[in-house]
Amino acid sequence: MRHKTYFNWSSGKDSALALYHLLQDDSYAVEQLITTVNTHYNRVTMHGLRQELLTAQTNALNIKAILIELPEMPSMETYEDIMLQTITALKEEQFTHSAFGDIYLEDLKIYRETQLATQNIKTVFPLWKRDTKQLITEFLELGFKTIVVCANSKYFDQNFVGTIIDEHFVDNLPEGVDPCGENGEFHTFCFDGPIFKNPIPFTIGEKVYREYNAPKTAGNSVCKSDAETYGVWYCDLIP
Repeated sequence: MRHKTYFNWSSGKDSALALYHLLQDDSYAVEQLITTVNTHYNRVTMHGLRQELLTAQTNALNIKAILIELPEMPSMETYEDIMLQTITALKEEQFTHSAFGDIYLEDLKIYRETQLATQNIKTVFPLWKRDTKQLITEFLELGFKTIVVCANSKYFDQNFVGTIIDEHFVDNLPEGVDPCGENGEFHTFCFDGPIFKNPIPFTIGEKVYREYNAPKTAGNSVCKSDAETYGVWYCDLIP
């Protein structure tokens, strides 16, 4: 029996590769994508991607998608309450498994497993503990295409965002930066690849710098630091 599964879709490369592998696995039937969006900006949480491009992307995947609407800076209590409402609705539709594109952030994995176990939802991590240099190489060899939409200013300036990832990109990352940005160094928008029925067109817009208070919880993926704030460069993509 194939497990009825919903996938936590971020719009980026790790999600795309994890979904690719899950779709090859006869043990799972991926019937739903869920994505959190910031209702203040109508953009994907963390990535800053316009909601219109997310919709074009999920349409190209041909998998039903729902948006989880979050306020601009939700507390953990608010976030967990909203997620519980979503999970409850999915359970009523007989979903039993939840899949993620996480690779090796143990605290985040444990957080997800703990939260979902209380609802009797099992977790799936198709990329877990795989070498990130091998993963990004595989991603490119499969024909996926992705562009950097935001990056932590600790490592990058505005010239970095808006870059399409290729072998040269990977070989020239600064020392200490994970090839997949697994520590939150950068995030991407995947706009083409073997799981899409068509590429998603866009043009590059303005680049914007913003500062945030550093999160204190395991439920966020930003660069770990002792600093109280961190800066992010965003590249706006226009549908």
